[in-house]
Amino acid sequence: MADILTRHAFRLPKFSSRALRVTISGCLYCLLSLLSFPLAFPALGAELESFILNNVLLIDTAGKDNSLSVNIRIVEGKLDLITQQVLDIQHQERAYDARGGFVLGSLKLGELAGFMILAGDPREDVALLLDTKQHARFAIYKGSILKNEYSAQQGTVAVAESEPQERWLAYTPPPLAVPLDYADRQRWNHFEGKYLSGLVTGAVVLDRQRWLNQNNNSEFQVGDLDKDYDGGEIRAFRFGAVGTINLDQPWVWTIAGATHAFDKGFDQRNTDDFTIYDLRLDIPLGATGTVSIGKQKEPISMDRLAAMTNLPMQERAAVLDALLPARNVGILVSGTLLDQEVTLAGGVFNNWLDRDQPDSMDNNATQLVGRTTWVPWESENELTLLHLGAGYRFSSGGEQGLLAMGPEFNNAPEFSQTTVFEPQSLDTYSLEASLRSGPFWLHSEYARMDIDDRSLGNPDLDGYHLTASWIVTGENRGYNHRTGIFDGIKIARSVDQNGWGAVELSARFSHTDLSAVNDAFSEDAGKMDIWSLGANWWLSPYLNMNMNYRFITLDRLGVDGESHGINARIMIVLE
Repeated sequence: MADILTRHAFRLPKFSSRALRVTISGCLYCLLSLLSFPLAFPALGAELESFILNNVLLIDTAGKDNSLSVNIRIVEGKLDLITQQVLDIQHQERAYDARGGFVLGSLKLGELAGFMILAGDPREDVALLLDTKQHARFAIYKGSILKNEYSAQQGTVAVAESEPQERWLAYTPPPLAVPLDYADRQRWNHFEGKYLSGLVTGAVVLDRQRWLNQNNNSEFQVGDLDKDYDGGEIRAFRFGAVGTINLDQPWVWTIAGATHAFDKGFDQRNTDDFTIYDLRLDIPLGATGTVSIGKQKEPISMDRLAAMTNLPMQERAAVLDALLPARNVGILVSGTLLDQEVTLAGGVFNNWLDRDQPDSMDNNATQLVGRTTWVPWESENELTLLHLGAGYRFSSGGEQGLLAMGPEFNNAPEFSQTTVFEPQSLDTYSLEASLRSGPFWLHSEYARMDIDDRSLGNPDLDGYHLTASWIVTGENRGYNHRTGIFDGIKIARSVDQNGWGAVELSARFSHTDLSAVNDAFSEDAGKMDIWSLGANWWLSPYLNMNMNYRFITLDRLGVDGESHGINARIMIVLE
């Protein structure tokens, strides 16, 4: 039995081996339970069952605090999956809430299930083991349910009570794939103090770029891509920490940095150096509000706010990099209305504290930025959802900037770039619309920038993208109602659970038009269209392999250039 549970421990995602270590006394518990199992409940000859058990506790006799709450899926009588993640209820599948009952018995994946769930903790009351018929609330033997005192759960999505509550207070989601359970003391990379706690995290992203072809016009516009931009590179190495200041209502702190420009934007400079991306404090404001102070993302555009690792494509659409910033320094207030159907966020920003900027607020542009989202419709089972959003950004004069248009490949030159200019003001608008239905997601954004600068002819620049995604393995993206942002894929069965992970196919068309910035100011910035195809494979929440293909057309310098290429990427996240 000890060997069974030890092997089983390695199949549970995010569990440390220490947390599931079974002592000799634990083996005796299980042995007594199994001996009494067939005596307490005679076989009823029922057919093999398929169902979900939520909120089950696995006993670790090293200490009560180390008991682990999990969800269990049984398919045709066999133990199919054990995970701390939320499990979606499949068609005609039942789910029962075990209400924190303790499981005893054999938990070996792929074999007929045989275990019972007790109403209490046998480590505290041995009488539970002496009369299992009275104290057992659920029992299954050789794949058939012998006893069940739990009521079936209603709805399509089963949420475990033990699932960590939404601790991420910030309007900006976690950097990279930092899980929301950063307060989980059982994680090896977690640290705990009287006043400060949290965990460290990191990631390395490796790219392999191959330009397949470009015509002569493209080479005239941007140079020889095959000669200078083929090969492998470290896309970024990123690390940081996130945690809480332990007050009665905890404050959340975040610090994260990276080599290279992991989040590119029109104001990004010195991208080959180490950059601090997030340095902020999130303070709760009422039940759903937050005040965020420090360096962070501005509240505009879902694609900009979402962690890039959660998007179906490797890079953001070109128009968003061209017209919207990556990070800024400021204060942001956010909250929700109408039972979280509507989100509101607004902030004031000025990056004078950032490096390579003038050391006075008066010598830097000040930005006023806001975003609102609305969920006008959501199905009863929450699998289908319509999202609408709009944002506005005003930037005063006093700071230099430039506009650049990249081909949505990192290992590539800017396909067009203006010289540095200093406008009197900038007005930027964004619109977004998303429809998610189970594993399908259709998402689009439009962005427009109005430049108040007579030397440029007061140009208006814009662009948009349309992205479609299908998660082949059937999972879906979660939706954060507090922030109006889609999360990453909830992997139902990762490779360390004898599954395939999550597989996603995606397609995108993006259009960027900077042609209003004419050659009276700089070289014709032109127009660019990009057709993209992508394949994403999340083996686990911490390992991703993906590939993107792009076909790029560029109308610039009086000619139409064409190029296309492919990029393979591996991302490894520090667990």
